[in-house]
Amino acid sequence: MVSRLLRLFRSGLSVFGRWQPSASGCGDSGLPVQPKDYSGLADCVMPVRSAHPIPARTTCTTASCSTSSSSSSLEKSVTSVISHPSSCASNLVCRGTQSQPDQSIASSAQSGINTETAAAAAVAAAAAAATIRTDGSTDELVSTDPRPLQSRMPNIKVFSGSSHPDLASRIVDRLGIDLGKVVTKKFSNLETCVEIGESVRGEDVYIVQSGSGEINDNLMELLIMINACKIASASRVTAVIPCFPYARQDKKDKTGDDKLAALMKTNEWKFRSRAPISAKLVANMLSVAGADHIITMDLHASQIQGFFDIPVDNLYAEPAVLKWIRENIAEWRNSIIVSPDAGGAKRVTSIADRLNVEFALIHKERKKANEVASMVLVGDVKDRVAILVDDMADTCGTICHAADKLVEAGATKVYAILTHGIFSGPAISRINDACFEAVVVTNTIPQDGHMKDCPKIQCIDVSMMFAEAVRRTHNGESVSYLFSNVPY
Repeated sequence: MVSRLLRLFRSGLSVFGRWQPSASGCGDSGLPVQPKDYSGLADCVMPVRSAHPIPARTTCTTASCSTSSSSSSLEKSVTSVISHPSSCASNLVCRGTQSQPDQSIASSAQSGINTETAAAAAVAAAAAAATIRTDGSTDELVSTDPRPLQSRMPNIKVFSGSSHPDLASRIVDRLGIDLGKVVTKKFSNLETCVEIGESVRGEDVYIVQSGSGEINDNLMELLIMINACKIASASRVTAVIPCFPYARQDKKDKTGDDKLAALMKTNEWKFRSRAPISAKLVANMLSVAGADHIITMDLHASQIQGFFDIPVDNLYAEPAVLKWIRENIAEWRNSIIVSPDAGGAKRVTSIADRLNVEFALIHKERKKANEVASMVLVGDVKDRVAILVDDMADTCGTICHAADKLVEAGATKVYAILTHGIFSGPAISRINDACFEAVVVTNTIPQDGHMKDCPKIQCIDVSMMFAEAVRRTHNGESVSYLFSNVPY
């Protein structure tokens, strides 16, 4: 092998005048001078298969080394090494080729100790750069210059948790995509298990899970789904939580939760300083699980957004509510918007201003859990259609007492419009017995069962608002349009 390389090297010298054969036609060693034939050179080295697809034909851009299919490229490589052994030592292999020369050969060329050895190494390295193509031939020398990947927006994937699959299906139908494959189950000890059924690597993932039903189980399922997508290399994970869980435990105040307030009446000093801020805890859990973004609707308290260290888009049901009022209440111009408590005053004034009507509010005082002691109406509702507006209704004790108060004050009709219809405990029976024309809720929480049990309950579909928020977020657009408009 060495003698063969030496013959090739000397034949290269004879071409470029650096070495001439003797008069007898033989070299210094007495061997006949071989013609310039490099066809068998590739057999001297192990061909290297590229780890990546190789372009059909590219040209190396290294100044001192040019690779092509012709034998002249090898001659130039030999001449370059002989003329400038030091400068070519670092360029023994064309830029982007998959094979690397032995470091000892490179150092030998740099030191100039053995020019012939360096030249032979250059020829061998050039031959080693020849790759075996799909047809098995090795006659073409190509370079494998790295090419930048084409930039693209990550594909969008929407997954649904167990709490509200109908809303998730409506969202993907609106977006024109398929719902992602996910399997959720429970082990015999009631631990939650989630399996994402498709690749999410580099994808923009949205997980739809509402805070309803078995809230603790659904929250844990959401956290596991977020973490599963995050560790599967999703580029971004957005939690779409139409009804945010634990939103009513947003501050440490004098009363806190209603049941806690009942205990405080007898042992006030024991409980006042130990009220949890559970909404903050949920925010921390979502962030730690790996959520990059939150989309929700009508938070019970807007300051909950400040509990997060990640972006939070709090959508409003107000545009959909205004649309429903104009389309379904014929006497809406003679209506008055009423808040069932002082905390919702800002919400009702905004709707009243948009409708150009007046507003009123009811002040309530509690004496024990889930019982309203007294209610005071502030405003004139006589001979008007009263529209109660609130962010949520749980046991419905407050809105039912408010409806009675409005009828006593002279209201001709009473409607209740709520963003989140939780309807737990005696809520359905209370609504059936109350004097409502209709109780209107959005589908942030599943309402099919409630609507069957209570014909007064009607539902506003807000899936188009969440779908548009997802689309705008995915495309990097502003979602502020949704604060005052309903997408069609």
